[in-house]
Amino acid sequence: MKGIVFTEFLEMVESEFGLETLDVIIENSDLSSDGIYTSVGTYDFNEMVSLITSLSGEVGIPIGDLIYTFGLYLFTSLGKAHPEVIQSYNSPIGLLYSIEDHIHVHVKKLYPDAELPTFKILEKTDTSISMIYNSSRGLYRLAHGLIEKAFEHFNGSASVSYELLKADGTEVKFDVIQNG
Repeated sequence: MKGIVFTEFLEMVESEFGLETLDVIIENSDLSSDGIYTSVGTYDFNEMVSLITSLSGEVGIPIGDLIYTFGLYLFTSLGKAHPEVIQSYNSPIGLLYSIEDHIHVHVKKLYPDAELPTFKILEKTDTSISMIYNSSRGLYRLAHGLIEKAFEHFNGSASVSYELLKADGTEVKFDVIQNG
């Protein structure tokens, strides 16, 4: 997993839960990196699992809810770091529709060894999109947070529903309907 995901996660933990909580979860997690990450490095996904699990135990929030919250945070962080990607779009539906053909292409240029989820578009209208998320990591709640924050970025909101096509969350169908 790319280091930028780790560095952004740790920044979210510090800003949302405080430096003390951040120190505790790093100490309580099994991290071969010792919790030292660079945005361009690549790290074992199991370290993220350990950090999230430790955070959940520390703050009493379910893991899925923390991953969703991180998705909300990550959209804003990535948007600040790479505004040119988001500025290419005038609507959240357009942005979501272009994940595979534009956004992930851009990410691969920056991080050639990134292991990205795939999004297969099933149906798209001006106000809705239906797609299949597929990832061996099962971080569909992260995708959920990113989707919702995309609508917020464009001063809108959406009803986002999802159906687990595989029980482990590695394949999930998202139905997104723009509100208003």
